[in-house]
Formats: sequence, structure tokens, C-alpha cells
Amino acid sequence: MPFFSVIIPTYNRRALLTKAVDSVREQTYPDWELIIIDDGSNDGTGQLIANYNDSRIRYTHQSNQGVSKARNEGLKQAQGKYICFLDSDDWWNKDKLSIGYQYINQNPRYKIFHTQEIWYRGGKLLRQKNKHRKPHGSIFPACLPLCCVSISTVLIHRSVFTRIGTFDEALPACEDYDFWLRVCREYPVFLIDKPLTLKDGGRPDQLSQRIKGLDKYRITALVKLLNNKLPPGKEKNLVREELRKKINIYAKGCVKRNRPREARDYLALLEKYAT
Repeated sequence: MPFFSVIIPTYNRRALLTKAVDSVREQTYPDWELIIIDDGSNDGTGQLIANYNDSRIRYTHQSNQGVSKARNEGLKQAQGKYICFLDSDDWWNKDKLSIGYQYINQNPRYKIFHTQEIWYRGGKLLRQKNKHRKPHGSIFPACLPLCCVSISTVLIHRSVFTRIGTFDEALPACEDYDFWLRVCREYPVFLIDKPLTLKDGGRPDQLSQRIKGLDKYRITALVKLLNNKLPPGKEKNLVREELRKKINIYAKGCVKRNRPREARDYLALLEKYAT
């Protein structure tokens, strides 16, 4: 059994995937397996992976069912003590797993670790805003406005998935936002304050670019939390307040785009969960 299982979901990203895979193979910490779940690619991704001829890499092709299904399939196959995810257009510093292993051993009470990251847009370094700085500790309140844990930065003890569950396959987007809301209610998160994950965004093939109106999926995630019978108190009030903000913003957008019925439906949802 390897210490780390690395899961890469991919869909028609052959041109980018080599960089992600190579960044795993070049890790200075050797005890890992790499599980690549191909979510229905038709661009020769399978042949690309076959060319590696590396026994540490396992490749599975499935029909196109979305990134949550792909990650969950990877979790079924994973044998490692800690699970890492790497999106197929991201890559790692060569010491990501080595440094992660050190922090895991030095901080045994934590089950979840994440790192800082470096962003590029179109190959040019992108300066991050203060709101994008990664949080540490009990971070549930920070998870409500935006997804503050990047999936490609994390190292997660496999027991977390047994307790919390996996990614919601009904969500076509914001599945990571939903996942971290559920996880961070239960677990503190340790920040490895080093930029060990790199990403290059702003491309039209990215999920955040292809799917519009992402806030409606975040609203779904917040409603799921409230339906899970959150106990009265500060945490529930924070969820309600964030739901109010997101519904009001989304409803205004619906009115602006001449979708008044959808706006009314979301405002009715707000009234239902306001108290």
C-alpha cells in the first residue's frame, strides 16, 4: 500500500495532461500511486498514458459522467493512506509530497492539509487577492463565501471520506464547494504555507468558464446543509446569511436576464430557509 494515492480526473486534455502526470512522476517522495480517471476523452488520452509504461500509474476510461463521478471512481480504486487530487491542467512542485509527508508526521491530530498555490493566466503570473489566501484551522466560516480550499493542493486521510462521504455526482459544478462545506464543519485544516501547487487558468475548456450561473450550485450546497438539520446557533446563522446573499445576487441576475419566474422561485426558497 502506498502512502499517497494521487487521483487525476481528465476529459480531452491530452495536451495539458503530460505536465500534470510528469509533476507526479518527478516527486522527490517516492511512495505514491497515480490513478487517472478518463471521463470519456476522445483525444488519444489513453495512448498518451500507455506510453509511460509505469507500473505506478493506473488508467481507467469511463463514459462521460462528470468530474465528481471521475473523482469518486478514483477513490474506489485508491489504496493509499492519504488521498491527493490533481486537476489535469494543474501541476505540482517536485517536493509537494515530500513536504506534505513531513507535515503529516509532525501534526498527527490533523487529517487534512492544503498548500498555497501559484496562479498563471495565459502563461503570465497572476497576483492573488487577499481573499484568496489560504486559511488554517477551523475554516468553515471562510468556506461559505467561496471555495477557499483548492482541490489540487490537498492531502486528505482516507478516513475523512468514510465519515463525510464523497463528491456529489448530482452537481455539474461547485462540487468542491459542496464537499468542503461538509468536510470543514467536522475537521480543522492545516495550511502548509508554501506554494507547492501551480495552475494556469482562463481557458475556455475550464468548467468554471463553460458553466454559467455557478451561484445556483452553491445555493444548492447551502440548502443541503440546512436540510441536514444543522443545530441552532452561530454556524446555522452563518449558513442562512450566506444563502441570503447568494440568492439575492442570483435572483437579481435572473431579473436582468429576463428570467422573472426563476427569480421568484429562488426568492421563495430564501423565504423558506430564512428562519
